[in-house]
Parts: sequence; structure tokens; C-alpha cells
Amino acid sequence: MSQDLISSLFLPHFSNPALEAGNDAAVVSPNNCIELAISTDSHVVWPLSFPGGDIGKLAVCGTVNDVAMLGAKPLYLTAGFILEEGLNITLLEQIIHSMQEAAQEAGVAIVAGDTKVVERGKADGLYINTAGVGTIIPGVHINGSNARPGDKVIISGSLGDHGIAVLAARGELGLETDIQSDIAPLNALVSEIIDSSEHVHVLRDPTRGGLATSLNEIARQSKVSIVIDEAELPVKPAVAAACEMLGFDPLYVANEGKLIVIVAEEDADLVLSKMVASPYGQNAKIIGEVNPIPANRVLMKTLIGGTRIVDVLAGEMLPRIC
Repeated sequence: MSQDLISSLFLPHFSNPALEAGNDAAVVSPNNCIELAISTDSHVVWPLSFPGGDIGKLAVCGTVNDVAMLGAKPLYLTAGFILEEGLNITLLEQIIHSMQEAAQEAGVAIVAGDTKVVERGKADGLYINTAGVGTIIPGVHINGSNARPGDKVIISGSLGDHGIAVLAARGELGLETDIQSDIAPLNALVSEIIDSSEHVHVLRDPTRGGLATSLNEIARQSKVSIVIDEAELPVKPAVAAACEMLGFDPLYVANEGKLIVIVAEEDADLVLSKMVASPYGQNAKIIGEVNPIPANRVLMKTLIGGTRIVDVLAGEMLPRIC
């Protein structure tokens, strides 16, 4: 529904080549000089703190990762805060400290910001908007439209950790678990991946809508088919158990510290070896490949030997998780 809204309302008014590319960040080249990647994101997660992170860490890492997914080096962020009257100052300081730590780890500076206060009951405590700017390494051309038949699909780690951690923190379903959100800045991992191969075609962080929705976006951008193997999908037992109990599919549950790599077959093992040696890619796996047909489709080889269509997420499985 969000995609329909974007296509029918926003794109006709704001249409331009950078926006229409449909990536996590836009590529611009002012005065035909160095290429920049620019992204913006608003964060409305509830609760504000959850196992493994909080809205501040999420805001920084989410934007850093969106910029990095085009092979860019994130440099600067802006941060806009919508504060609800009555927000606990100690909590706000904790969240700002989380942002500082995440920015320091990612090697970015928060260089501009804005603060607004709204009446009590109007903002669920705090909303944060962040925008990021980074420089694209010369010669690097990573894009959602670059997947080619024969490419291998790699995921950097386990699926669904963030979504289930946030859901458990809400306490609405009586779910008790030790699952931690996977929020992390991935720009250092991206840099290692790019350094290891000149044939990395696509990078994408499977956030809202999960792995399945992200792969469908790539398949449609590249006009290819992506086939994944259910037996190779990394899902932690606790996440699998929670999803089974609640009727969720881990393919559609959000991640905030994982990335998809689509790379030429001849470099797949090399890239994988680089990823598993990195703190945020230790559980990376090759999970599928790119085929020429059926175009614009994601398919999955199931555990029982069949093949099924993996479509985009219909509706919002877990609202307010990012």
C-alpha cells in the first residue's frame, strides 16, 4: 500500500531520474563533479527503547546503511527531532547518547539539526528524522537494476531479529524472549565487500518488509528472476519459534543490521569469505541466484522439494518497528 501511495501520488509530482531509480539513496552529481549518495528517513518505532537498541541508534544506523548501499562512504547526517511535551529528559539524553555512539562507530558527523515540541499526546514521545550524505567511490556502480543472470545472492546474517525484538518489547502478546535487535552500521562491511570484488552488482538492506520485499524490489528493478533456497535461509531458533507461534513469516520480518549482496558468480566465494571475517557478517550465507526468467519474480525452493512464489508483503505485518 505504501508503494502504491508513492507511485500514484508522490512520484507524479516529484518525478526526476534520481528519485525514479528506486534505490535506498539517490545518486546526484552537482556540476558533474563527484557523485554523492543522499538519503532521508523518519523513525517512529515504538517503544523508544528495546533489546539491542533504541530509536536513536536506529535513526543513525538506518540512514548510514541506506547511503552505504550504493557503495558510498557516509560522511554527514542531519537530525530532526519531534518531541512530545512531557518526554522524560533522562530518556532523551540516553537516546542522544546512543546516536553519538552509533555515529562515532560509523565514522559520520551529525552536522545540522532541528527540534520541535508538540502538545502532550501528539507524538508518542519522540520521532526522529535523519538525512545522510556520502561520496560514491569512483568506478563503483552499485544499483538495484544491476542484478544479472548467474549472479549469486548472499545475506549477511540471520533474518527477523529486529522485528521480533521490537514486538517482544511491546509486551502486547505475552512474548518473552532474549532476542536482540540486529541494529548496526554496515558501512565498514560494505567497504570490505567492495574492496574484495569489482563485480558487486547490488547491495540492499532488507528493513521494512524484510528479505522477501527487498528481493522483489531488486527483481523488478533488474527485470530478472531471483531464486532462493529455503534450506539456506539463516533464522535463529528463537525467531523461528516466535514467528511460528504468531503466524509470521521470517522472510517478511524487518532487519536493521543485515544486507543483501548480489555479486557475479566467480567472486561469490571471495566476497562471502570477506563477510564471514567481519563482525557484522559472521553468519553470512549464499542463499540463491539470479535467473533470466520469469522476469520480475522471486521464487523459493522449499524444504519439501517444490517451488513457490515469494511475493511482496501485503499490508504492514509489524507496524511501528522503524
